[in-house]
Amino acid sequence: MVREFKLPDVGEGVAEGEIVQWLVEPGDEVSEDQPVAEVETDKAVVEVPSPVNGSVKEIRAEEGEVVPVGEVIITFAVEGEDEDEEQETAESEEPTESQEQVSEEPADIGDGSEPIETSAGRVFAPPNVRRLARELGVDISSVSGSGPSGRVTEGDVRAADEGSGERSKGPKQFDAGLQSATRKAGESGEGDGSTDDTGAVESADRDRTLAAPATRTLAEEEGLDLNRVPATEERDGEAFVTPEAVKEYAQAQREAKAADAQAVSEAGTGADGEPAEREERVPYRGIRRTIGTQMATSKFTAPHVSHHDTAEVEGLVEARAELKARAEERGVRLTYMPFIMKAIVAVLKEFPEMNASLDEESEEIVVKNYYNVGIAVATDAGLMVPVVKKVDEKGLLQLASEVNDLAKKARERSITREEMQGGTFTITNFGAIGGEYATPIINHPEVAILGLGELAERPIAEDGEVKAAHTLPLSLSIDHRVVDGADAAAFANRVMEYLENPTLLLLE
Repeated sequence: MVREFKLPDVGEGVAEGEIVQWLVEPGDEVSEDQPVAEVETDKAVVEVPSPVNGSVKEIRAEEGEVVPVGEVIITFAVEGEDEDEEQETAESEEPTESQEQVSEEPADIGDGSEPIETSAGRVFAPPNVRRLARELGVDISSVSGSGPSGRVTEGDVRAADEGSGERSKGPKQFDAGLQSATRKAGESGEGDGSTDDTGAVESADRDRTLAAPATRTLAEEEGLDLNRVPATEERDGEAFVTPEAVKEYAQAQREAKAADAQAVSEAGTGADGEPAEREERVPYRGIRRTIGTQMATSKFTAPHVSHHDTAEVEGLVEARAELKARAEERGVRLTYMPFIMKAIVAVLKEFPEMNASLDEESEEIVVKNYYNVGIAVATDAGLMVPVVKKVDEKGLLQLASEVNDLAKKARERSITREEMQGGTFTITNFGAIGGEYATPIINHPEVAILGLGELAERPIAEDGEVKAAHTLPLSLSIDHRVVDGADAAAFANRVMEYLENPTLLLLE
């Protein structure tokens, strides 16, 4: 019996998910709760388990496809179901629309959803990999799979394509327009003049050619094989080449080479000297799409105002240097971030409107009496914001440990959706990469975000003299619907006071 499995709501209120990777192939035996796919929702990747014992019959969504919650993504042949019973059921009951669809599927679909039967046996590969193999003209049955259970991956196909010598494969439909120019450039070698593949003038291919001595000299000067120059006259039944024919053929050769060079130049050249595409289209999905949606929502919903200031933080540098060694003795890497988090929470208690959100439907400002601070982390997949919960209840070392742990999880893509939810205020540390000021976009529906520039020595004026001191640039963005500019400036001033005098944190 075929069991359909619909994409479940893998997160609270999630409407859709992207199929990151299938962990099974059609024909694979699966057990209940065995992960069959990785699905990305709201930046988190979760595993979707099989609901039954059985075998995979059909995969209905390709990797990279965004699927609405509730849509069938895979079907299973349930283990232990009696075929006769299934037949009886099918005959005695009116089939549902979905069942009709399944039953009408041929046993051997061969459309990319089932494993390919070859003389060497079954070859397992996702639909997108098989499509890539067809595009590249690679015989997928000859490719050794490096994926789980011997699955052929995209990398395997590309490696087979690159590793093959002379191609005996099908045409690449997507680059048909570029093929002619690049082929000519590659085959023309150093351009010895004897090349006849110009496409402009068809070359001859004779064994014997009659010509005057001056014509032969001219052909040698042009670097041409006289037997390949088209002849317009005959003498005694044999081809006779004139000087004009040599000049015309030589000119055609030069024009063809110039056209080839122009075509290659327009196509661009990669670092390896091979022709490269001038443009590349990358699917806008996954984390990049989620980031874009959230940024647009925030930017076009909350009127942003940014406040910039600079804190002189010699005291913070000294405090951290003094505690860093002791933290390392306890196995904790102490950065400046825990100090900044403690300072911010201390000031948030004085400015509760900064630790709030706006409920637009009920037209209420929701002031949070708890302090969950999100820390923006740059990962290979994009910007992610793990949230450290209850910052006001934790010490420096515990905060340092949690920040390090969450950042590592984010970079490894092992962080859960719950660990990125519930924030009340966000810090983004772009200074870790370099730079001083920015305009951070609020992590909606929060109403404020603080950006940190690079903590470094800079010249400052004090008592009429200029000296070098460690300073920390601050960039604070607020939702002007909830927070006034004056309050933002006062908030920043209080944060700077704590950072310039970190011993004040002992009172918190």
